[in-house]
Amino acid sequence: MTVYGLHASHEQIPPADLLDAVVHAERAGFTAAMCSDHFSPWSVRQGESGFAWSWLGAALQATDRVPFGVVNAPGQRYHPAIIAQAVASLASMYPGRFWVALGSGEASNEHITGARWPRKDVRNARLRECVDVIRALLHGEEVSHDGLVTVDRARLWTLPPAVPPLIGAACSTATAAWCAEWADGLITVNAPHERLREIVGAYRDAGGRGPMHLQVHLSWAPDEDEALALAHDQWRTNVHAPPVSWDLDSAELFDIVSEDVTPDQVARTVNVSSDLGRHTAWLQAYAELGFDAVMLHHVGREQGRFIDAFAADVLPRLDVTRPLPASAKEYRCV
Repeated sequence: MTVYGLHASHEQIPPADLLDAVVHAERAGFTAAMCSDHFSPWSVRQGESGFAWSWLGAALQATDRVPFGVVNAPGQRYHPAIIAQAVASLASMYPGRFWVALGSGEASNEHITGARWPRKDVRNARLRECVDVIRALLHGEEVSHDGLVTVDRARLWTLPPAVPPLIGAACSTATAAWCAEWADGLITVNAPHERLREIVGAYRDAGGRGPMHLQVHLSWAPDEDEALALAHDQWRTNVHAPPVSWDLDSAELFDIVSEDVTPDQVARTVNVSSDLGRHTAWLQAYAELGFDAVMLHHVGREQGRFIDAFAADVLPRLDVTRPLPASAKEYRCV
């Protein structure tokens, strides 16, 4: 049994429209939601980038029961103590309904501070320091730390009834295995099945516990050509593997390097089809790889038609279960 949720893409859709979409999705039968946390879109065509944390408060209030997650990169744009305070406040107001995935970030969002963009190994080391700071603060400890991040006598005065999960974000087997040292679960993005098996295996073999989350990029429209055109227009800047996606620092640069990306290339990284049965089979196959939660990201900017179609003809064919608990205690011992 697998949770199927909606991914809310702040890079593509204005916050008010995203709020309408998650309310619509909950009423239609989606049992979870998550969102991105960007300062910049991936393309000038996408043209949006709302602030995830204020939106999350509104989204949790506007919905009744679905849990929400966010993918965040602490350490440069965000001080880890501020992220801990934000997590604690949302988890206090909406107990059992919030989790955060932590990753090393992308230059397109983090360069705005003017600080140097570190190497990947340094970013990972910085992230690990941030994780330890955030977890300690959420457990009510006073934290001082001197390293790649600096913290001076920080303490959270408002604590949630239970510490929410700190999920690891990984797109490689090496990062997945490393996340097993500290994470309460893992999240990755859709890739060829053999690659996903390797990522799941790397995390589990290294001792990783907790649920596996998958964010799936898809494009659906009643017409096959329209579905492909939507994907090519909105997501062709996202076909580039790391380190390109990590190190380019503006939407304009992503557009330049993606000028010659073809629709067929996009279809290798986005599940594109007008056939709802085919989408159902794709999603069921991801669950069979060992993913406990599959978060659907329709890459088109208009979400209502997609939500209605999948609620009517895809979700009823899948083994949809209740939302995952948003408490680290229920994920693993921490």
